[in-house]
Amino acid sequence: MFPLNLPNVLTMLRILAVPVIVVALLAATPGGDALAAGVFALAALTDGLDGYFARSRNAVTTFGKLMDPLADKLLIVAALISLVSLDRLPAWVAMVIIARELAVTGLRALAAERGVVIAASWMGKVKTILQIAAIFALIVQNPAPVWADVLLYVAVAMTLISGADYFFGLRRMLEQQRRGPNAGTQAP
Repeated sequence: MFPLNLPNVLTMLRILAVPVIVVALLAATPGGDALAAGVFALAALTDGLDGYFARSRNAVTTFGKLMDPLADKLLIVAALISLVSLDRLPAWVAMVIIARELAVTGLRALAAERGVVIAASWMGKVKTILQIAAIFALIVQNPAPVWADVLLYVAVAMTLISGADYFFGLRRMLEQQRRGPNAGTQAP
């Protein structure tokens, strides 16, 4: 059982929202897009809130550290795959985003094995905001207007840029770790 606190409940609600979004998008029901958009927006909002509450209330847990990023990835990946199946999103776009998410998750696991913690960067946060905005636009707007397509490709570009930033940042951290804690500093 996980510690029952507000951040963990918000994380679990985000995970429970995923099948609702998928069914609302893929089932041919009246108002399905509106329901999917509303649930997606609320779930995305919990992404920022759970971290804020965990830090501000000193309620950070191991469960939250593991499940929060997983919930984020489930939300994004499920929405992307659903939009691909509806022909609202090119499959290559979904694959680029999904591949980046899996690669960064793998890099974080590799880094953790070596005692290096990779914190979320500002680029990763911007990437997440752009992805959420683009996915929301594609759910709400069918067919997608030009501005939604532009937003999507900006999100893809930021996805690639932030992925490269994680890779090169990890490489620098591991190189510094290999050289030792005082590498690069000179005694007076």
